[in-house]
Amino acid sequence: MWTVYVLKSLVSGKFYVGITQELARRLAEHNSGKSRFTSGHTPCVVVYTEEFETTAEARKREKYLKSAAGKRMLKSKLSAGSLPD
Repeated sequence: MWTVYVLKSLVSGKFYVGITQELARRLAEHNSGKSRFTSGHTPCVVVYTEEFETTAEARKREKYLKSAAGKRMLKSKLSAGSLPD
């Protein structure tokens, strides 16, 4: 299974969207500074996930969540309180 995930920086409040097959390992990599984008925004927490059977499906959803429409959808969910901070 592939997981599309959204991280929120507890320092800057910025969001990061990615995909992985091992979410716990990937989160640890982000928080240890091994990811270029999140290295200056640690610590990060997972605020949203979706699972897919194929890489292609996960990449398609990741691309959508990085688009303007996807960002609006996530912002709406976050502001409505349906996702943890």
